[in-house]
Amino acid sequence: MELKGLNGRLAFAIAAAALGSSFQHGYNTGVVNAPQQLIEDWIKDLKTNRTGVPTEKTEVTLIWSLAVSIFCVGGMIGGSLVGWVADRFGRKGGLLLNNILVVLTVIFEGSAKAARSYEMIIIGRFLIGINSGLNAGLAPMYLAEISPVHLRGAVGTVYQLVITISILVSQILGLEQILGTTEQWPLLLCLTIVPAIFQICTLPLCPESPKYLLLNRGKDMDAQRALSWLRGTIEVHEEMEEMRTEYESVKLVPKVTLRELFVNPALRIPLFISIMVMFAQQLSGINAVMFFSTKIFRMAQLDKHAAQNATMGVGAMNVFMTIISLVLVEKAGRKTLLLIGFGGMFLDTALLAICLVFAETSRAAAYFSIFLVIMFVVLFATGPGSIPWFLVSELFSQSARPPATSVAIAVNWTANFIVSIGFLPLQEVMGAYVFIIFAVLQLFFTLFIYKKVPETKNKTMEEISSMFRQISYQ
Repeated sequence: MELKGLNGRLAFAIAAAALGSSFQHGYNTGVVNAPQQLIEDWIKDLKTNRTGVPTEKTEVTLIWSLAVSIFCVGGMIGGSLVGWVADRFGRKGGLLLNNILVVLTVIFEGSAKAARSYEMIIIGRFLIGINSGLNAGLAPMYLAEISPVHLRGAVGTVYQLVITISILVSQILGLEQILGTTEQWPLLLCLTIVPAIFQICTLPLCPESPKYLLLNRGKDMDAQRALSWLRGTIEVHEEMEEMRTEYESVKLVPKVTLRELFVNPALRIPLFISIMVMFAQQLSGINAVMFFSTKIFRMAQLDKHAAQNATMGVGAMNVFMTIISLVLVEKAGRKTLLLIGFGGMFLDTALLAICLVFAETSRAAAYFSIFLVIMFVVLFATGPGSIPWFLVSELFSQSARPPATSVAIAVNWTANFIVSIGFLPLQEVMGAYVFIIFAVLQLFFTLFIYKKVPETKNKTMEEISSMFRQISYQ
């Protein structure tokens, strides 16, 4: 596999941008899973001590689900700020400033136990949610703008790859043998500072996005210097010419406002596609499966430790498959991988719903449902996991990218919030049949992608924009 155009400096910039940002996103998604019981017990004792009345289980569950789901609320807010931050401070500048929120989070979450205040954990989760929402927009935007056209998909996949790795890391660190203990859980929450320190040390050595320098700031020489640094050569005339052409066409078009995204048909179509793909990613049921995996494994008669290890296996599989999709996305294309992913997940989830019904009575059904959970993760990681994050950056030209990214990321977090709030109550009412809802949604999204999503592999921004202009005139 020949990765033409990938050099040490570009790799360094990718690592600096992705590791420091999407690590927060994944780590804080997964970190609350393992120590849930410990923190719930702590909240219960704390409440009881404050009021002198024994605390009801439902009350503790309510506080806990607030702490977990407020992360998504922060994400929605962070997501909707992406456009403003990206234009105001730049892609790199925005990513660096965003680390202030990580420091605040660590102060709140780290001292919550000592201060005997569960409210501080909720505030911390909210702040790191805003941070992750901003990262989810800024990092893929920076990655898409610094990578050569033929590597854009592979580099875009790095964001999701780091999310999967960081979820796995948070699961491993949360084990009882490591940090999942009554004494250590505040430290587990605080480790989110490590990627922030890494980013504060590395990202300042990298240039700002050349596209941002030229198209937003009009700094031709700075853009050329940044591009030469990233490509490791001064032979960047062709790419600079492409960017200058884009710059000239951007100058003729006024800055794209939120309203215009919805009014102008050449922008409305790609915006609609971006929103649908983001909904598709979250409503595919991946969070439910990840969240529910340990429980499914327990239903399949695995003991507690075996179930935890199987969950780790699922996490590791997720990482492995995302690496595979990194290679595939430039070979097979975006649309193909999305179709394989969603189509496969539809069949898989339908079977899972059936198997779970019989899992109590039949060993075969129980073991088959373990296999289906792992297959589900494999299919999700093939395309639906990584492609939506950078597809938005690919569908829009420079002037429309920030507001469009804002809308798409806010939608993604809103859908994530809906699933995380709604899944458990639904599952209590419907049992295993809850997965049928996901199967129906996946079928709908598969058809939508087949009909509406264009292939963007190896196309320049100009070609993609003109494609939507043509569609909008039909």
